[in-house]
Amino acid sequence: MELSLDGLAVRHPAARQGTPAALQALDLRVAAGEQLAVIGPSGAGKTTLLQALACAQPPAAGLLRLDGAAPWALPRAALQRLRGRLCLAPQVPPLPPRQRVVTAVLAGRLPAWGLAHSLRSLLYPADIPAAHAALGRFDLADKLFERVDRLSGGERQRVGLARLLLAPAALWLVDEPLSALDPARAAQALDTLVHEARARGVTLVASLHQVDMALTRFPRIVGLRDGRLAFDLPAAEVTPERLARLYAQHEHELHAPAPQADDMPPPPPAPVAMTCR
Repeated sequence: MELSLDGLAVRHPAARQGTPAALQALDLRVAAGEQLAVIGPSGAGKTTLLQALACAQPPAAGLLRLDGAAPWALPRAALQRLRGRLCLAPQVPPLPPRQRVVTAVLAGRLPAWGLAHSLRSLLYPADIPAAHAALGRFDLADKLFERVDRLSGGERQRVGLARLLLAPAALWLVDEPLSALDPARAAQALDTLVHEARARGVTLVASLHQVDMALTRFPRIVGLRDGRLAFDLPAAEVTPERLARLYAQHEHELHAPAPQADDMPPPPPAPVAMTCR
């Protein structure tokens, strides 16, 4: 999926009047099948950018186009079809606590299923081998029939990524997918996403706190600060000096240590539940 942003500004629905937009005058082009990482300090607008690309927040100004179509100018049915071609994996996957892992992973297939098939799969999972294979890519095959509320925070994050592999999507939007993973698990998860996106020709946009992994796994890096584009460069041109300016007054985020074990407790539910549509 090709992405085009022209002067895009996005304001949170709950933002007070007079506060700056979370994204401001953003110009960006992403070719179909391209992979890029979005970095920047907390509050830079990374999550807002992904939600805008997921057609979850309408622009306050400017224009967003996905494969040449302006989503918010489409009829409702056409907008829903477009949303079915993309998948957003949030930092905290909105997984029902009593749900089985197999059902949570197969939810990635919902955009391609009719209502009857979807309801039937809740009782009799429709494609257990596919769910098992997707979980296996993240070393979770043994959790296939486990309940979600018995997983660690890192395991829940990886279940959300496994669901992404089953989505019939042309655009993957991944928000901080490594925050609850130790370095070895984080490297494995990111390598799997990048490899699968490349093999399928899927456009991949990922926001990351782990700058070192962004620089070594992605050919293109977009830096955001205070809702504005700080730079858009090949990874090889992102110098320590540029990073120092991007993270000025937030140096602790640039050099923050990674989690040391994948046994962190599940984080609190996300305020906005965004999944594949």
